[in-house]
Amino acid sequence: MTGNHITRMEEQNPWWKSKDLTNDPDLRKWYESRIKWIPEIINEIKLEPFSLNFIFGPRQVGKTTLVKLVIKKLLESVEDPRSIFYYRCDRLSDYKELDIVMENYLMLKRAYKIKTAYIFLDEITFPREWYRAVKYRIDSGDLQNDVLILTGSWSMFVRREVETFPGRRGGGRNIVFHPLSFREFLKIANPDIYNSLEGIKEMDPSEVWEKCVKARPWLNEVNRAFESYLECGGFPLAIKSLLERGEVSEEAKDAIISSFISDIAKLRRSESIAKRVIKAVLEKLPSAVSLSSIAKEFEIGSHKTVFYYLDLFEKMFILKNIFFIEPNKLVELYYKQRKIHLTDPFLYTVFSEWCMTRRPSINAIVESTVAAQLARKLNIGYWRDKTEIDIVIPGKAMGIEVKWGARAELRERRIGRINRVITLTRDEFKEKPVAVPVSLFLGCLDLS
Repeated sequence: MTGNHITRMEEQNPWWKSKDLTNDPDLRKWYESRIKWIPEIINEIKLEPFSLNFIFGPRQVGKTTLVKLVIKKLLESVEDPRSIFYYRCDRLSDYKELDIVMENYLMLKRAYKIKTAYIFLDEITFPREWYRAVKYRIDSGDLQNDVLILTGSWSMFVRREVETFPGRRGGGRNIVFHPLSFREFLKIANPDIYNSLEGIKEMDPSEVWEKCVKARPWLNEVNRAFESYLECGGFPLAIKSLLERGEVSEEAKDAIISSFISDIAKLRRSESIAKRVIKAVLEKLPSAVSLSSIAKEFEIGSHKTVFYYLDLFEKMFILKNIFFIEPNKLVELYYKQRKIHLTDPFLYTVFSEWCMTRRPSINAIVESTVAAQLARKLNIGYWRDKTEIDIVIPGKAMGIEVKWGARAELRERRIGRINRVITLTRDEFKEKPVAVPVSLFLGCLDLS
């Protein structure tokens, strides 16, 4: 077994023999692709020893490519390429095999007198009890001068495996890798326009108005890009197929579903219940719903089961629960109905086909896209009485109304302490109260 693992170890690290990065299959695909980009999140990865870093996010979001681009950057500065070790762990059965792989690399490290190593363990969640091998090596002092970067799906977060390293992280951090936001998509689809749009950072209505008015000359082009984004979302395979061939490939859809089903099986959860919960989210969007109504209408045992699966899917970055905001105290009321948004517009197409139900209306998906992207940076909720505010940002005492379909009624609104409401339209502008096109708003929204 040891010899076989050494062979595979060398095959996965072709830069040990030559810095010609086209020898690496992942980097070769990246170089050869007509549509390629360097994820902005690469700047968040710190490479200072000792540190144990986790990169996690949904499947098919490009974590392996991100890691290989970090390696590409590192190769420009390290003296010995053997100080960079990459291993894809999806064929390892358990922590014992993982430890053999790590021991084999540490033997090589000692032989070449490498002081600091950069160790990338990709898809770390596949080997059973993987954390036992990593903890053992940290506690033994074998990695005290090294940088570890471990990638995995949200299952490592759901099962609280990341929490098993108290006092063993050094300068490490958790990095969440989201699908591309619309602003990031625009940078790829039309970089000239992206460079012309100033970023919205503070979410103040006056800033929103100023930045979006400056972007007004490009409204038609940004609207077209936004319509493309609603089709492909922020997943790399879907983006590449749409921009290269004009349509999203079946391969991109299948990759999302197969990965999702694999995670459900790995977590020993019911695929049948998962499908019913997702179907409920699709069919109820954008209405607020109760757990008990979902359980009853979609024949799911009890509201506790619905709660569990919604919580699970949120931790897997499939959806986002947002709650009613009490407007006078600006606090969430968890006992009231909730709104549930999928985290990326492409997921509405993928899951609608999987659940054999209709895709939600484009108006609903636009509202959901705005909510999901704001939720990456801000705590959000909603408010509803006889009227409704689609999105409430309690930390800023403001609301956002999304009016993509019919012509918006643009009027001042104050509900309790929610004293500012921005309306996002299809193409209308108004300074007081602030109303701007949703595409320009998301095109300028800086989530960094």
